[in-house]
Amino acid sequence: MIETLKSPDHVLAYRLDGVMTAEDYDVAARALEHKLKSHRHLGLYADMTDFKTMTAEALVHDLKFHMSHLGLWKRFPRIAIVTDEPWLKAMVSVMGAILPHVEAKAFAPAEKEVALAWASVMVDA
Repeated sequence: MIETLKSPDHVLAYRLDGVMTAEDYDVAARALEHKLKSHRHLGLYADMTDFKTMTAEALVHDLKFHMSHLGLWKRFPRIAIVTDEPWLKAMVSVMGAILPHVEAKAFAPAEKEVALAWASVMVDA
């Protein structure tokens, strides 16, 4: 499940809980596209503390979305992921290393407010 969280208008904030379905993914993708119409850059915040996995269909939707929006990453100067899962922390490190216009950072579950504040700071992108 994906829940949209309250955040500054220039930040897209989600809480992922349990298993993400294709329907969940599509709702989040539409919200993202809607926000991009009114903002050149967006901060992203994802509380993945209780995230477990995504369905195969959701993974296919994710891959299709990213393939059709290859240049999109440069519009997200800061991505904050809240997690205590080692594999998600590793993914965040890789993301930050391979995407030159993106600062990606993992935060501990106790740092949710700090993570949202960090994602809210717009840097020159």
